[in-house]
Amino acid sequence: MKSKPYRCAWRLFPDVVLHTHESVVKTHPLYMFAKSGDSDAAFELVKSMVSAKALSEMCSIIGHKQPFLVSAHAFEKTGVNAIPQALADEISYSTGFPVESSIVQTNIVGHTGANGFVRLARQALFLGDVVSGADYFLVDDFVGQGGTIANLRGYIESRGGCVMGATSLTGKPYSAKITLEDKQLVDLRNKHGRQLEEWWKSRFGYDFDCLTQSEARYLTNTENADKIRNRIVAEQ
Repeated sequence: MKSKPYRCAWRLFPDVVLHTHESVVKTHPLYMFAKSGDSDAAFELVKSMVSAKALSEMCSIIGHKQPFLVSAHAFEKTGVNAIPQALADEISYSTGFPVESSIVQTNIVGHTGANGFVRLARQALFLGDVVSGADYFLVDDFVGQGGTIANLRGYIESRGGCVMGATSLTGKPYSAKITLEDKQLVDLRNKHGRQLEEWWKSRFGYDFDCLTQSEARYLTNTENADKIRNRIVAEQ
């Protein structure tokens, strides 16, 4: 792996705010067009899905601050996913929060429809200017294991920004609980041992305490450390 992602410990990071159910988004007739880069389709999709309740939850997290909205700009096999940017623009229209578009994903990870090992092995990398001391709120179209949000947050905070939270058009409700729980971390370390964690850090650049709750659960549920190493190497 030529470049390694940036990650940091969670520090009680709030749950990802979801706007609607996964099935509602993925069965929408404009979904695949938006996912493949059609900005008009993404705008219409997002406009019909943005939730007033979710916007209220975001504002409760943010309080009186004015964070930059940063979308994940994910590359898909069929084009640049237009949904995150459309969602950021729609949230900005509703709240007045400014959109920051200079931070972009630099690699293709192919997470859509992928299994857990693909998501763990092919991690999103980012590039762009971060204002030191500024507040940010992350925007994505889907939260699965939460790795893209974790890496985008890590990139921004490694450059002096403060990430207040994240929102996604949809995702798995259990994956929205992104902060790694102490018990899950202990279970993971007890099952697979320190040697695997050292291997993981040498490969990805961070310890297990920077995993999301879903990532750690996935690894804990894997039979043994050898399978984890073999699958990660095979999928990269």
